[in-house]
Parts: sequence; C-alpha cells; structure tokens
Amino acid sequence: MGENIFIRTWRFYRDGFRNMGNWGRQVWIIIVIKLLIMFLVLKLFFFPNFLKTNFETDAQRSEQVLENLTNTK
Repeated sequence: MGENIFIRTWRFYRDGFRNMGNWGRQVWIIIVIKLLIMFLVLKLFFFPNFLKTNFETDAQRSEQVLENLTNTK
C-alpha cells in the first residue's frame, strides 16, 4: 500500500493488456481507430476554427471573445 495510486493503476492496466488474448487486442485496436476517426471528422467538419478564419490578429480575436463572454442577451 506504500505505492502511489497512479503507479498501481498503471501496472493494473499494463498487466491486463499484456495478458489479454488476441481477440481482445483486435477489439481494442478497432475501438481506438474508430475513436480517432470520429474525433478527426468531428474536429474538421463540425468544429472549424471560427476565430482563426474570421479575424486577422490576436487583438481582434481576444476582443471578440471578451465581447461574447460579457454580452448579456
């Protein structure tokens, strides 16, 4: 019990993945690939960089953010 909780957790998962069968590894690989594709597609198509495309300088961007945060609609 003298070990750090993070070290114990890391060893738990490390040993679990080492002892996992071939089928389990293939499933985890598929899950990771699907998550990467999902987040990449979401980032590119649904969350464009609005500030970078619509404002030229950092001062303009910061002014827009401040205006939106303090605006009481």
